[in-house]
Amino acid sequence: MFNLKPDVVARLERVLSSVEMLLPRTVKPVDWETCYAANWRRHSFSGYLEPVKVTDTTTLDELLGVEEQKKVMIHNTRQFLAGLPANNALMWGSRGTGKSSLVKALLNEYAPRGLRVIQIEKEDLIYLSEIFSAVEDQPYRFILLCDDLTFEVGELSYKMLKSALDGSVYSPPENVLIYVTSNRRHLLPEYETDHLGGKFVNGELQQSEAVEEKVSLSDRFGLWVAFYAFSQDRYLDAVRLAIAREARERKVEIPLTKDLELEAIKWSHDKSKRCGRTAYQFSKNYVGRYLLPAHE
Repeated sequence: MFNLKPDVVARLERVLSSVEMLLPRTVKPVDWETCYAANWRRHSFSGYLEPVKVTDTTTLDELLGVEEQKKVMIHNTRQFLAGLPANNALMWGSRGTGKSSLVKALLNEYAPRGLRVIQIEKEDLIYLSEIFSAVEDQPYRFILLCDDLTFEVGELSYKMLKSALDGSVYSPPENVLIYVTSNRRHLLPEYETDHLGGKFVNGELQQSEAVEEKVSLSDRFGLWVAFYAFSQDRYLDAVRLAIAREARERKVEIPLTKDLELEAIKWSHDKSKRCGRTAYQFSKNYVGRYLLPAHE
């Protein structure tokens, strides 16, 4: 037996505590039979899949103003679930128009048929190969979702995603598709100077190297699905649907009046945005105010 001095023992205990903090957590494997979604949680030099309880009950029928977008994504997801060829997808466009909600609605619709979702943050895209290894032998179909994604030129995670989409050694297994949402069509900021340096070849103007680099990532997605701000009529339809949903959940009746529509329009002007998110936020405010007197 070694007879260590108290100060040496104290130093060793501090070292062991520091090492333990760097080690990955001991976690149980995700039970995909009962768990429909998970997040990738980074820990020191690696990470782990953390089960997530799905609480969003949005259905495909409840998403208004995105009929064409729904059609494209439903067909692609059904092909994927059937083991048929399907594409990675970039859903881009105006904020709050239903990009993320569409993925949640797809999960709610097709989870009984084996669809699962793994959400990953931009900074954790460097762990793509580890995530792929964790699910490639599972008898389920996984959408790897990176929500609200934007890059700056030269980021390592940009290169990792580009490699995965390009079919390199980091490419996903056959039971994984990558769905990305972004406010930017090419996932990178665009500047006027990007278009400098173009040249004519055989009478045709070719894009500059800066533009070519910026579209090189988005080009690797088989599907580009664009989302746009709502018309006023479509926005009011979304408001009515959101209020009806809130009323149904609380088993109350809330009349859809002309004054309600005028309030909803003013709300959208104050927010400077007509979209599904604005409609949902207005419905929360309106229903809460409508029901408050009965609870005081």
